[in-house]
Amino acid sequence: MEKRLPMNPTALAPARIIRLSWVLLLAAFLSGCATSVPTPQPPMERLPAAEAAPTTPTPAALALPPVPPVPPVPATVTGPVVPVVPVVPLAPAVTEMSEERPVALKPHAILGLQEQIDIWERIRRGFAMPDLNNPLVRNREQWYASRPDYMLRMTERSRPYLFHIVEELERRKMPTELALLPFIESAFNPQAVSSAKAAGMWQFMPATGKYFDLKQNLFRDERRDVLESTRAALDYLQKLYTLFGDWHLALAAYNWGEGSVGRALARNKAQGLPLTYSDLRMPDETRNYVPKLQAVKNIVAQPEAFKTELPLIQNHPYFKSVTIERDIDVAIAAKLANVSLEDFKALNPAMNRPVILAAGTPQILLPWDNATVFQTNLQAHSERRLSSWTAWQAPRTMPAEEVAKQVGMSAEQLRSVNGIPARMLVKAGSTLLVPRQGKLDNDVTEHLADNGQLLLAPELVLRKITVKAHQGDTLMRLASRHGVSATSVADWNRLKPNATLTNGQILSIYVPAKASRKSAPQRSKAPAKTAARSDKRSDKPTAKAAPKR
Repeated sequence: MEKRLPMNPTALAPARIIRLSWVLLLAAFLSGCATSVPTPQPPMERLPAAEAAPTTPTPAALALPPVPPVPPVPATVTGPVVPVVPVVPLAPAVTEMSEERPVALKPHAILGLQEQIDIWERIRRGFAMPDLNNPLVRNREQWYASRPDYMLRMTERSRPYLFHIVEELERRKMPTELALLPFIESAFNPQAVSSAKAAGMWQFMPATGKYFDLKQNLFRDERRDVLESTRAALDYLQKLYTLFGDWHLALAAYNWGEGSVGRALARNKAQGLPLTYSDLRMPDETRNYVPKLQAVKNIVAQPEAFKTELPLIQNHPYFKSVTIERDIDVAIAAKLANVSLEDFKALNPAMNRPVILAAGTPQILLPWDNATVFQTNLQAHSERRLSSWTAWQAPRTMPAEEVAKQVGMSAEQLRSVNGIPARMLVKAGSTLLVPRQGKLDNDVTEHLADNGQLLLAPELVLRKITVKAHQGDTLMRLASRHGVSATSVADWNRLKPNATLTNGQILSIYVPAKASRKSAPQRSKAPAKTAARSDKRSDKPTAKAAPKR
């Protein structure tokens, strides 16, 4: 029987070395390289088999035990027969990688090997709108990049809201660029109000807000509400995208109004011109609107390229919704939650008055960790009064001073709390916020919480005049002559309502100041200018027309 010599790496024939190399390679491939460290791979891709193990044998790899007999190949296997050998652990030097292979990202890609460390990365991975590339975009990029302090304030202000907005966009399968739109609309200020009366971080006009079920009354304005305004804004944007089939046109309509964009498209179509955002004739504000959003998108995508630093905003919820069942003062709610009044109002900006009415606002938003604190403290205060205010309806039209006497507060406090200007009357049916005391000690009803309105009328300015009674004059006749009541004339002159007047008697009468002035001759009026004004402030909240019903 022939003896077998020990395997000496230096004595192996070249052919034998090559054969063993391929055997090792195949064995490593079939076993999945169980002893090696896997390299992160791009989604749905594999590295070539040649990169999974070394192709050049090393002394450590060649120090093998005797090769056992080759087992038979199953009948189902086709192709050339390759001997199979037991898997031998390879030396660490063989599996060590000198550098990591970069992971190719695609829109909406889900990385199982990397954690989404902040909200900005999550937004970047959801970009799905076509890019706009023109000089207007370059101009806006330079504008934002040259104002790092402004960018930092604006992005810091977005901290409480971004996670919720991105969650809603992903749930609706909408492009995450839209999470950056409040930067353009309001610099993420939920209390922003434009000169055209658009309000909130999404800048809803009053009529548009009502169309999308945003309640606006004495106690709250849901155009500023974080949850409701975001819901309405995304509803509106989805509606516009469905209408125009293009995100740039949808954004133009959000700023300019869908009717205006529709007419601009019809003009282009009639003239044989392209039907794209860049080719439409539009106001300068709308022409710069999408470039502003594109500029912010570019800066968020590559902040280092613009020497901009984005604050770290973690990819987790900032706030939590908490249910309330009793009216509660805003100041008390903030105290029970152990948050500052400023932070509380930033999450609950819809409140118009110093009290939250449970019948109209059954939930409040609190920082995540403070929600539990609030609920614990609220339970401890279950037997105490939480609200010092309630609602009262005016039974008739009266001045603020008279209202104040009836509800037990000063006229100055009444005007301040309810926003009543000087020289204005409170009209009948108006709802007012008044101290909670005596008979007025109850939570506000749902009807008043949802429909309370303050109705005002100008207070008439009276001027005292003196008149002389003639033979046959009566209080009724004098009062009728000057447009006042006989009872008032009697009161002003301390007379009985049925008093008889004597010839030449002097009486005092109070008449509206404008009624006593002689009408001046009419002057010819110059035609009024009709040129529209456009505010050029690039960070000013923009107004938009209400959609047609």
